[in-house]
Amino acid sequence: MATYKKRGNKPRTKAEKEIEIEDGSTTAEVFKSLDEGASKTEAWVEKNQKAIFGVVATIAVLVLGYIAYQKFILEPKQMEATNEIYQANSYFEQALNATSEKDSLYNLALNGNAGKYGLIDIAEKYSGTPAGNVANYQAGMAYLNTNKYQEAINYLDKFSGDNMILAPLAKGGIGDAFIQLNQPEEAYKYYKEAVSLSKNEVTTPRFLLKAGVTAMNLGKIDEAFVHFDRIANEFRDAPEAAKAIIYRGQAEAMK
Repeated sequence: MATYKKRGNKPRTKAEKEIEIEDGSTTAEVFKSLDEGASKTEAWVEKNQKAIFGVVATIAVLVLGYIAYQKFILEPKQMEATNEIYQANSYFEQALNATSEKDSLYNLALNGNAGKYGLIDIAEKYSGTPAGNVANYQAGMAYLNTNKYQEAINYLDKFSGDNMILAPLAKGGIGDAFIQLNQPEEAYKYYKEAVSLSKNEVTTPRFLLKAGVTAMNLGKIDEAFVHFDRIANEFRDAPEAAKAIIYRGQAEAMK
């Protein structure tokens, strides 16, 4: 049987030797390039270390400052705001449930009484706190219920939050104010936004109905039909359902 003598790992030809040398040179060039790059980086870091440490220090200060703000300023401020809003909130709730003298109760809620802050002061003094945010909502609703529509829009627009009831009520309240200001296009926009924020049995059918009626008045019959149809199909037990079915029939006849 024929056998072959092993030659080991040495290159066998001139061409193979040249390839090996070239490979070695290429590898050397790569390492040289990496070394040069590392040296340049080190030089840049050394040259700019003052600025780098300054940036790092600034970030650290900002983070620590935020933590300190939360702990020593915002939390005490929120506790103080919660105590201050109690009386104004009480007047606001009384106004909601009252059968008479609603306006005077809303005014007490807005302006305060007996040395206690009203919602206007709380919204300004405790801006950025949850209590200040709630004061914006309640002030907006108080103005809406006392027929001061532009003021209502201003305060309700400042309210922010993802509460499934309050968030759509705030947007819907802005829509109601625009209706009273004879700006139905703006009102329609806010009614649709109120619907989009949350799906629930309280606010969704309410603002779907208002959106549908407003759309009909604007001549947007197809859109109105969709709003009424949603109530009829998705919120059959809602108080708005009976009206929605009637309006849906009207919209269908107007198509």
